[in-house]
Amino acid sequence: MVSGGEWIYGRNPVEEALAAGRRTCTEVILPPFDTLDDQLRRIHDECVARRIMIAHKDRHELDKLTHFGHHQNVALKTTGYPYVGFEDIVRAAHDDENALVLVLDHLEDPQNVGAILRTACAVGVTGVVIPEDRACGITPAAVRASAGGTEYLKVAHVVNLPRAIDDLKDAGLWFTGLDWGDDSKPYTEVDFKGPVGLVVGAEGSGISRLVREKCDFIAHLPMPGGFESLNAATAASVTLYEVLRQRR
Repeated sequence: MVSGGEWIYGRNPVEEALAAGRRTCTEVILPPFDTLDDQLRRIHDECVARRIMIAHKDRHELDKLTHFGHHQNVALKTTGYPYVGFEDIVRAAHDDENALVLVLDHLEDPQNVGAILRTACAVGVTGVVIPEDRACGITPAAVRASAGGTEYLKVAHVVNLPRAIDDLKDAGLWFTGLDWGDDSKPYTEVDFKGPVGLVVGAEGSGISRLVREKCDFIAHLPMPGGFESLNAATAASVTLYEVLRQRR
């Protein structure tokens, strides 16, 4: 067993963790062999090829193991999430004229974090920065919500977000924070070409004051419907695709 490890669950997250190859995996739990469908059979065969221990258990045991997460009849025992050093993201941003770094300002909901990182992986962000305290890390629930997209991302923990933004600005990035205010403008009016950073604030409280002060621009998503409540993951995803649209 992996000391201090964790159980990743869900078909796509397990397949992507195996495909990415960034974690050490030691055990997989599957239903009885004669009940496996094509996707679970692929997972089984990959684990056999890698000499990963296979255990066959029923759904109720997986429910307990994953704390009733949406496991889809599979769980994989791995080492913890492979965070990168913050300096790795700074270096990558400095070397990429179209760098796109995502900063999550104390988001606490693993579903939001996972959904944002799923989109971040899809659009090809350079790296993701999250604070060490009062924030959701890359937990198994976040991995599940990302459909395994987390396994391909560079994610760094930092102690001080404002200082991290300063370091990334020194590397050439211009930062936009998603927030409301007299100084904000529609997200489609921000120039996202070139090296940029995007800050997404916490559920409810939004971007913290010190982080907001570090942003070069503040942008909002217009809501002519009058319902002024948009999920953080939705707002982040819409804006990330606006970045992609402008660059294409």
